[in-house]
Amino acid sequence: MAAPSGRSGCRAWAALVPAALLCLAARAAAGPGTAPGAASSTAEFDVRPGGEVHSFSRSLGDYSCSFTYSAQGGTNEQWQMTVGVSEDSGLFSCSIWRPQGKSYLFFTQFKAEVKGAKIEHAMAYSQAAAGALNDIPLKQEEFGVTESTVSHREGKFRFELSKLMIVAKTPRDEL
Repeated sequence: MAAPSGRSGCRAWAALVPAALLCLAARAAAGPGTAPGAASSTAEFDVRPGGEVHSFSRSLGDYSCSFTYSAQGGTNEQWQMTVGVSEDSGLFSCSIWRPQGKSYLFFTQFKAEVKGAKIEHAMAYSQAAAGALNDIPLKQEEFGVTESTVSHREGKFRFELSKLMIVAKTPRDEL
């Protein structure tokens, strides 16, 4: 399930998701050793046009995130992927974005896949916040979310992508 349904579920996600993402993002920006048990990793990669399918992946412990795409137009763009695990190991996050905020490439397809955890919340954006720019989310009909993937919807996706954010729940062994 991608997100709870109903008005009360939306309010709950509105409070939970930003808090979890901010916590994981703050740990990632602060670097290693900031909180016992918390972990994150950021890597830069080139998003290349030309119409060929390309992939980039990162792993952190038992969890991984991969981004597969095809794009046209322009030249290579520098993107980043951050993967993180919460201090209590209950959440795994994967963020893929263009730090400059707006991609000028036309994406013909995209898919982000999480392994080792089940997606609880995901969002895709046509523009990422940078400088004076704000996040601009894709319309819900442009992308789909399953337990393990976030991907474009054929015929609905408008070829603009600048950011993907995923929060996934990790399997927990109860005592």
